[in-house]
Amino acid sequence: MTNETPRHTVEKIGGTSMARSQELLDTVLIGDRKGADLYNRIFVVSAYGGMTDELLEHKKSGKPGVYALFASAEGGWVWGDALTAVADKMYEHNARIFADEGARQSANRFARERIEGVRSCLIDLSRLCSFGHFQLQQHLLTVREMLASLGEAHSAFNTSLLLNIHGVRARMVDLTGWRDEGQFTLDEAIERALADVDLATELPIVTGYAQCSEALMGTYDRGYSEVTLSRLAVVSHAREAVIHKEFHLSTADPRVVPAEAVRVIGETNYDVADQLSNMGMEAIHPRAAKSLRQAGIPLRVKNAFEPDHPGTVIRSDLTATAPQVEIVTGLKSVFAFEFHDQDMVGVKGYDSEILEALKRHKVWIISKTSNANTITHFLKGSMKAIKRVETDLATAFPSAEITLRKVSLVSAIGRDIGHANILMQAMRVLSDAGIAPLGVHDLMRKVDLQVVVEPDDFDATIKALHLGLIENRAPVSQERLHAAA
Repeated sequence: MTNETPRHTVEKIGGTSMARSQELLDTVLIGDRKGADLYNRIFVVSAYGGMTDELLEHKKSGKPGVYALFASAEGGWVWGDALTAVADKMYEHNARIFADEGARQSANRFARERIEGVRSCLIDLSRLCSFGHFQLQQHLLTVREMLASLGEAHSAFNTSLLLNIHGVRARMVDLTGWRDEGQFTLDEAIERALADVDLATELPIVTGYAQCSEALMGTYDRGYSEVTLSRLAVVSHAREAVIHKEFHLSTADPRVVPAEAVRVIGETNYDVADQLSNMGMEAIHPRAAKSLRQAGIPLRVKNAFEPDHPGTVIRSDLTATAPQVEIVTGLKSVFAFEFHDQDMVGVKGYDSEILEALKRHKVWIISKTSNANTITHFLKGSMKAIKRVETDLATAFPSAEITLRKVSLVSAIGRDIGHANILMQAMRVLSDAGIAPLGVHDLMRKVDLQVVVEPDDFDATIKALHLGLIENRAPVSQERLHAAA
């Protein structure tokens, strides 16, 4: 890679946006750029929207994809039919993207080679594991990574081919490890892949999945593409990282708060980004952000289909000039898991036992509170998994009372919201709107203020806090709140 000064950017395009390939040509990929302006950019691409769901499992519904069917002992050879269905879906994407017959056939050949290569590998693995000396469970993470990589390889190949057709000197940079004989760390894999790339005259299209010794899916599962983005930026000494989404990073969800009242957050810091991730509104995976923060590389979040808008810049060195709420967001469906035991006072071990059970059953902890004899965790996860936690703890602590309740959690987030007036204002606007919080979390590190409410009050709470803390910072009456809706 020949690029001595940090002139270039590293930019990631998400799966939902990738599905709109033709529009991306007119905005992010080419737009009005010509000549040298087309280059000094590295793109990291995700699989087309929905493709990873078909390859692994549906992210929301849990419907099994190829991986889940292969991993299931009861699945038999059904996974093979599911893999064929993925191939057909890839061909359908190719037909939509490429009007030229030759380009379409080239894209189909690439997809077919990858699909059939994986199919052969999985058949061989199944046969091998039919012998007692080899256990399928030991290979499942590798299988999951290999299947996930198909989606990113497909979109990266297509994007580079599409750009070539439009006169851009693009090349696919394949980090998936396809038929590689050695294994490298992520940074080593990136350095090797970019070694002969001239960023001033070439546009690298990099697979969002990277096969490496760190086994990214073991730590980040499906958030691996953001790790690839961050390490690419650090290793290549980029001046800026960019994430292109299909929406802006705004002060609230425009589906809840009136769109005309919502505004784009111009700038913030990585501390705020971490709080957003905790609330499920991920600007970037916290561990991916860590690399950028430590390297002092700013992250820009942009709407992929509004190329002239500067978006939101997230920096490590940005402090607040005054206490201010920047965004109001939340989770509508949260479980309040309350553990109460009179014998807890002055006794150690309860907290660690609860945390171990939550970790064992892979339940996401959003926040927690405690007093002398009660520990309450606010959890996101399946009822099935949380019930297993309850069963484990009931066995370990037979005298404890464990209650489970569905609530909503709304968070007002900002770089510095430590001023007492913000808490007082929040309580005032909620009272004026007729909302009685079930609880309020206001920590000493003044980055967020969390309000626990009934699920039926979720939307009204977001509207009230946004109106009172962001729009006009004045008390909000119930009549004004209804008018805003």
